[in-house]
Amino acid sequence: MMLFDQGYFLFVIPAMIFAMWAQAKVRSAYNTYSRLLSQSGRTAVEVAASLLRNAGLGDVRIERQRGHLTDHYDPRSRTLRLSDSTYNSASVAAIAIAAHEVGHAVQHSVGYAPLAIRNGLVPVAQFTSQAAFPLFFIGLFTNSGFLMDLGLLFFLGAVLFQAITLPVEFNASRRAMDMLQVSGYVAPAEVVPVGNMLNAAALTYVAGMAVAVAQLLRLLVLRGARDRD
Repeated sequence: MMLFDQGYFLFVIPAMIFAMWAQAKVRSAYNTYSRLLSQSGRTAVEVAASLLRNAGLGDVRIERQRGHLTDHYDPRSRTLRLSDSTYNSASVAAIAIAAHEVGHAVQHSVGYAPLAIRNGLVPVAQFTSQAAFPLFFIGLFTNSGFLMDLGLLFFLGAVLFQAITLPVEFNASRRAMDMLQVSGYVAPAEVVPVGNMLNAAALTYVAGMAVAVAQLLRLLVLRGARDRD
């Protein structure tokens, strides 16, 4: 039990603190830039539609999504969904979020490899991430090395999914900034605020990766301890 606590306190808790800080940074950035109206005066849905047309993706649908910051691009239906808090907002934050999702639509259209890999891994990652901990801890308490190793293998799949997500999100943010600047929807004075918003959002994915790696290290510590018993 002491080794269990050591792994949790050494790896998981610091990663969770980092994740909470990243979430707080996103909330702070959103609260700041959601009150800053874009100089273009265009709403997020208008900007998204324009950017899609400029990218030759006028056939991608835009829908309103209930909730707060539930914005996403669905590659299966080729639909860009903007949350209630984003859709009709003309704030810098809303425009940055909408452009980021357009970035994902562009990735999909050009066959951006990391996005294709991530989309293909979604069902596998969902299963392995849910099964990993039950398998590992059943193996731990029944002294089954096979189940523990299977749990580790499954969780490694979840970590790899987090890893492939990072370049996808950073690339979408870079595309968003480029499109906004080329189209003139971001004034020179708004480049830094938009960048801050995009970077804060991307940081949450870095935090997610850190938590996943921390959990994997914790499991490896437990596995090594059981081998020594």
